[in-house]
Amino acid sequence: MLRETRGFRLSSDVRMFPALVFILLSVHPGHGQTCTEGFAYDRRSRQCVDVDECRVAPDVCRGDMRCVNQNGGYLCMPRSLYNQPYRQETPIQPEPIYPDQSPGGSDPFLPAPRSVEPSYPRVRTTAHCVVGYALAEDGTCNDVDECDSGAHHCNPTQVCINAAGGYTCSCTEGFWLLGMQCQDIDECRYGYCQQLCANVPGSYSCSCNPGFILNPDSRTCQDVDECEDEPCSHGCFNTFGSFMCNCDEGFELASDGASCIDLDECSFSEFLCQHRCVNTPGSFSCICPPGYYVYEDGRSCEDVNECDTGNNTCTTAQVCFNFQGGYTCLDPLQCHSPYIEVSDNQCMCSAEIPACSGRPFTILYRHMDLSSGRGVPADIFQMQATTRYPGAFYIFQIKSGSEGREFYMRQTSNVSATLVLSRPITGPKELVLDLEMVTVNNVINFRGSSIIRLTIFVSKHPF
Repeated sequence: MLRETRGFRLSSDVRMFPALVFILLSVHPGHGQTCTEGFAYDRRSRQCVDVDECRVAPDVCRGDMRCVNQNGGYLCMPRSLYNQPYRQETPIQPEPIYPDQSPGGSDPFLPAPRSVEPSYPRVRTTAHCVVGYALAEDGTCNDVDECDSGAHHCNPTQVCINAAGGYTCSCTEGFWLLGMQCQDIDECRYGYCQQLCANVPGSYSCSCNPGFILNPDSRTCQDVDECEDEPCSHGCFNTFGSFMCNCDEGFELASDGASCIDLDECSFSEFLCQHRCVNTPGSFSCICPPGYYVYEDGRSCEDVNECDTGNNTCTTAQVCFNFQGGYTCLDPLQCHSPYIEVSDNQCMCSAEIPACSGRPFTILYRHMDLSSGRGVPADIFQMQATTRYPGAFYIFQIKSGSEGREFYMRQTSNVSATLVLSRPITGPKELVLDLEMVTVNNVINFRGSSIIRLTIFVSKHPF
């Protein structure tokens, strides 16, 4: 540690050799007389006399230093040097200075010009120079560089700094003095670096976390925009100290966090498409079986009506009948004897013909389609009497075609009934049902029947 002593520094942990004393002016009010620092005005002799600092301040020098009074100042010298042959001459008192009393003379309160003797002590030694100086050939005393000559007593961890008449032991930048030793300052403890800090002897080194670069001030860090290097295969979003990759719709981020792989949407659910799902890069598509087209929603299938579009193979004599997923060509109606054709879809057997006895009076031909695997129970067809007779009632039943009990009749009124699907049917399949309506009239003792021959086309698919 350094302390100020009358304008020059002395080191408490270094043996300081004599140094120069700065000359300051001291003003004594009321006398108009000025004395240099180290002198005091004597009223009796009316002149400046030397102040013995060693007597006035006995603790001015500390440690193993000894105070030696000098003309106008004092020296702190090591005791080991003080015991060497050394003698101080009697101080030369400056000539007294009196105010100019002559008329028209100078201002009595201003000091008159005078010559001032040097403030450093005159020492009589064999070398004729004070300690810390050496006699040159021209008779002058030149400063001795103790640091260069190795005549200093600095600790090996310290740095010697030459001074006029002596030297100073100090520490280099990055070190401080603790217990007479220069010890490294751990700059990292004081937050010199914004992020990462590595202490090194006498200095420190700053670095940044991944995603940051060191600023030109070598202390602070700034974010790196990793997206400028296009590290992502699709999209990149810069974040503070890092970045994030994102993928276009239909893709997902791979395990490397940068590349994108196609997302198989078809694997998410088997119900994504009504029929079949086909994965495509970044998307998917639904396809339908022959006889269907993809609906506007892109997922469900709609039947193609080949009979309306004309995309069928039916002749002009045939009738095109469309059903779910296909079509069929119906030949012209042929009524077998004793039945005769009464319309495009109906044959009749007259009661007046003996061969018609016991046969259904009429056979009406109807066609319908049914989706494969349709849920049950399901009402699929309705029939009712078109002619009503007083006192008659009607019985509805399945005469043939439901040997597997896939259907049954449910009478809904005295003159109507509904065909009910009781078991799921898987297509493609073609079924022919004879639905009989029996008319009973006990008043006139009449019993007769009519048949609806229903052909059902069961599709291959459930739509």
